[in-house]
Amino acid sequence: MGRDKPGNILNLWPPPLKALRALGVDTEDLGSPTDTEFRNLRGVRAHVKQDPETRRAYGGGFIGLLRPELYERMLAAIPPDTLRFNQHVTHIEQNEQTVTLHFADGATAEHDVLVGADGIDSLVRRTLWGDTPKREHRLHIFGGSTFTDVPGTEPNMSVLTHSRTVQGSWTTIRHKGRDGFQWWVLTATDPDAPAPSDFKAAATMLAAEFPAPLPGLIAQTERDNVQRWVLRDRPRLKQWSKGRSTLVGDAAHPTSPYAAYGTGMSIEDGYFLGRALRGVNLTDLAAVQNALQSYEDPRKPHTARQVQQAWILGKVFHHTPAPLRPVRDFILDHTPLLQKAAGDTNPREIQKQLALIQD
Repeated sequence: MGRDKPGNILNLWPPPLKALRALGVDTEDLGSPTDTEFRNLRGVRAHVKQDPETRRAYGGGFIGLLRPELYERMLAAIPPDTLRFNQHVTHIEQNEQTVTLHFADGATAEHDVLVGADGIDSLVRRTLWGDTPKREHRLHIFGGSTFTDVPGTEPNMSVLTHSRTVQGSWTTIRHKGRDGFQWWVLTATDPDAPAPSDFKAAATMLAAEFPAPLPGLIAQTERDNVQRWVLRDRPRLKQWSKGRSTLVGDAAHPTSPYAAYGTGMSIEDGYFLGRALRGVNLTDLAAVQNALQSYEDPRKPHTARQVQQAWILGKVFHHTPAPLRPVRDFILDHTPLLQKAAGDTNPREIQKQLALIQD
C-alpha cells in the first residue's frame, strides 16, 4: 500500500464492526478502542455512554485506525480474481435482462445487478437519477496522523474539542500493531477560495488555542502527511434503486465527517444489500427489484438522519453568528443538551443498528 497518507484517518462505530465480522472480515486487533468525550477549551461537556456489553464486544464507542489496514483485511475476505482494477467506466445501460458497463478502452461487461459504490461524484447515481448540485457546508478540515507520543495524550481516548469557531480533535489509533494518534482541525471556509499553500502551517495556526496534546501532535506530524478536505454533500434521494441498479455509501448518501459515520454507513449498506440479495434469482427482474427495495427502504431514514445531523452540527459549531456564540456555548456548557443529543441518543442509535445486524 505504500506509506499511509492522512486521508487514511478513520473512526468506526460498533455497527460497521459487527457488519464486517458478519461478512467474514478479520477485525481482531483492528484499531484502537476509544471512549469519546466532547470538550470545550477548559473541560468536558459530554461523554458518550456506551452499553457495558457493547464496550466489551467492540471496544467502547469509536475505534481509531488507518484505512489501508481495513482495506487490506476487506480484500483478504474476497475470493481471488473477484475484483478488476484500472477499469474506467464511461457510461452505463440497462434493460430488463442485464446491466451493461462500457469502458474507456471500448470493452463492455454485462451483469445481473449493478451496485454504485462510486462516491459523491457517482456516475451510477447520475445515470439513474440525473445530476444534482452539491451542498456546500462552507467548512474545511485539515488532518493527519503520527506514531510519536506527546505530552497530554490519554490512552484509548477520542476527544472532540470546540472553541468558539474551530473544532480541534484527536483520537488514539492502532495500525498493524502500532499505537499512534490521528488528529484534525475543522473550521469555516469559502469553498471557492484558493487552498492554503501550507496545510501543516494552517492546521498549526488553527490549533494554537487548543490544550495539549493537539498542538504537539500536529508538530510531530510530517508536513507531507497533512491533508485538507472541503466538506460537501448532496440532496437526499427519495429512491436509490432503479431496474437492476442501486447505490451504496457516498453514492447514495454522501455525508460530512461531522457524522463520523460515512465509512461506517457504507459498510453497513454493503452488509444489508448482500443480505437482501442472498438467495435471489438474479435473472428474475421482479425478484431483483423487490430485493433492492427491501435493502434501501430501512436504510434511507437512518442515513438521512445521520447526514442531516452532520450538516446541522457544522452549522451550529461554525456558522452561528458571532453575537450568538456566547449563548450557544453557555447552553452547551451549562445544560444537558449536548449530553442528551450526543452522549445519550447516539449510543441508543448504535444499539438499534447493532440489533439489525446478524452475526
